[in-house]
This record gives sequence, structure tokens and C-alpha cells, in this order.
Amino acid sequence: MEFVFYICAFIAVISTFCVIIQKNAVYSLLYLIISLLSVSGIFFTLGAFFAGALEVIIYAGAIIVLFVFVIMMLNLGDKNDIKEAKYLKPYFWIGPSLLSLILFSSMTYAIFFLKEKKIEWFLIDSKMIGISLFGPYVLLVELSSILLLSALVVVFHIGTEKNKSNINHNN
Repeated sequence: MEFVFYICAFIAVISTFCVIIQKNAVYSLLYLIISLLSVSGIFFTLGAFFAGALEVIIYAGAIIVLFVFVIMMLNLGDKNDIKEAKYLKPYFWIGPSLLSLILFSSMTYAIFFLKEKKIEWFLIDSKMIGISLFGPYVLLVELSSILLLSALVVVFHIGTEKNKSNINHNN
């Protein structure tokens, strides 16, 4: 399992670096999805299956959909349409496809060829999660909800200010 751990860690570092250096937000999101999936692979190899599943469901699923919604809401306009035609060429997809293929093959190897590893598990029901979240971690849950709400308000404010300035320039 150490081999799969190091492959997932390498892919996480490379894809996170690519998230930072990308100029196009959509391609940055592609690399971010690969980064989040490789971090969930790291959780799986360490035996933290619940954290790995939450990483896939919450971050790689819901948060990325939220990011795509924000990019669509900002609507960068016609000046990026010319650049978009350049980004649709196949060589821009080689990086994310190669990293995804390596991640997929390492996870397939871990699932099918490492059967001697036993998974020690116990059942976690929703009551245990609720007691944990709203017991000792209630302040963390509330602060993160306030942070997400404030981010939503800022994005709404930026989107409406841009639309108001476009309306004023057109008149």
C-alpha cells in the first residue's frame, strides 16, 4: 500500500501545482478535482475510509459544483471566447488525462491486487457523527458555516456590481 500512497501523494502535489499555475479557471478546476481525488486516495491507503469518502462526496462533488457555478455566475465575457478556442485543442487535455490515468491505475491496483490487506472497520451511524459534530466540534462547524455564508455574499456582491457597471456603460 505504500506504493499507492506515494503515487497518490505525487499526483496530489503535481496537480495542486498545476491548479496554481493555470490561467484558465476551468482547467484549474480540472486539476483541483484530480488533486482532491488523489487526497482521498491517500486517506483510503491510510485506512481513513470515512474521511476519504467525505473527500470525494463533499469536496470533489459539491464544492467543485459550487466553483463551476461561481465561474458561470461571473461570466467573464467575450474577450475570453477567443482564448477558449485555443484551450479546446487536445494537447491541453494531456496533463489532466495522464494524471487521472495514473490515479485510476493505482487505485485499481490497490483494489484488485492487494487483497491480503484486511480492512478493520466498525459501523459509524449518523447519531455518532451528529454527537461528534455538535459536541466538541460545534464551534468549528458554526465558524465554517459562517465562512461559507460570507463567501456566498461576497460572490453575489461581485456578480451584481459587475452587472450594474455593464448596464451603466451601455446607457
